[in-house]
Amino acid sequence: MNTKVDFYFDKAKKWQDEVRALRAILLSCGLTEELKWGCPCYTHQGANVVLIHDFKEYCALLFFKGALLSDTHAILVQQTKNVQSARQMRFAHADEVTELAAVIKAYVFEAIEVEKAGLKVELKKTEEFAMTYEFQHKLDHIPALKTAFEALTPGRQRAYLLHFSAPKQSKTREARIEKWMPQILNGKGLQDQ
Repeated sequence: MNTKVDFYFDKAKKWQDEVRALRAILLSCGLTEELKWGCPCYTHQGANVVLIHDFKEYCALLFFKGALLSDTHAILVQQTKNVQSARQMRFAHADEVTELAAVIKAYVFEAIEVEKAGLKVELKKTEEFAMTYEFQHKLDHIPALKTAFEALTPGRQRAYLLHFSAPKQSKTREARIEKWMPQILNGKGLQDQ
């Protein structure tokens, strides 16, 4: 138990019973408790295995390499279609945590074995992400934009591709592209200042 993490369990008003029960289960699995991204993170020999986090409708365990778990009970959730590696196990009531304690431990032990084996999730390559017509049109007609975009790191390219493809309407996609073109031309990603 890491006292630096205690504040998280004390502040969790809505999910306090659930997250405390999850903490007890995870600590019983021999993991190291750390504070990462403002949440309790449980590691094995320095590798992130699982994280506790809470939302409005539920609290969850986030398995960093959940896509590699066998999910024999079909309870892991892919947060969005763009999440490639992580999977969540969601809880809305403390009794669910209690009832699934043995299952949770089994998933945690499998996740530890994934880390011990050094397994990696095969991530999609940047070229495999959808390129909107609107952005492709800009790249085809503005050579400086194409050069600047191709010079970005693959992660920054993926972030833009996902951001530009999210809106359903072409007009909104075009507006996003126009807004972010100067940032791309300056060699910066969506999150760069």
